[in-house]
Amino acid sequence: MATQEKITVYNLADLKNTSDDAIPNYLNSLKFTQSHRLTDVRLSLGYSAFVVAAACFLWDYKLGFESTKYFTAGAVAFYTLLNGFLTFWILYVEKGTVYEGTSPSGQEKIKISTKTKKNVPTYFVTVEVQNVNSKGKTTLKIERPFNEWFDAAGRFVAAPFQTVLASQVPVIGQLDVKRANPASAAPAQHETQPAYTPEMLDMLAKANVSVVGTTAEATETSGADAKKGGKRRKA
Repeated sequence: MATQEKITVYNLADLKNTSDDAIPNYLNSLKFTQSHRLTDVRLSLGYSAFVVAAACFLWDYKLGFESTKYFTAGAVAFYTLLNGFLTFWILYVEKGTVYEGTSPSGQEKIKISTKTKKNVPTYFVTVEVQNVNSKGKTTLKIERPFNEWFDAAGRFVAAPFQTVLASQVPVIGQLDVKRANPASAAPAQHETQPAYTPEMLDMLAKANVSVVGTTAEATETSGADAKKGGKRRKA
């Protein structure tokens, strides 16, 4: 089912962000337990930098620059350090991660990161699945064009997007068998449409012959009328 909200289909950022937002919604609906560790650290760094900047402004406004210039210098250095660490965290720790969580059984941890390439309308997904007991890790790469789950009007269609994840990632497919095996979930075409019996084929053939004969007679009659009409006009 398509969402009512529309995006610009030529904007890669909109395509990616909408797809990224759909991943937590889907996995959480399958009873995955999402971890907010990366987001919490990023927010903590961002709010800390804001608090330092606000405090620096407040004491400068209340006490004046001269009496607080050393504190201001220290605050500026600390603010720069916080923002530098925030940049490092986003680029080298998160690395495009949009979801971290644990399967309902608690046996697998999943990490999903996404990216796009300039002027390439393709969604690049990296899924890391780690077994809690064996500590073994499996990495899966998925590449799909955005038009598989966005219609021409820019509406996001959830079903094909979920099918891509469920069919490519076993830990997800085990929890959503319908999406993991869409072909087996839908009945085959020959099962939904009954085959014609010999009697039905004979009836269709006779009906076709009757239609052809009627058409031929009508054509001959029309030709005869046309000739008669022509003779009258000559007379």
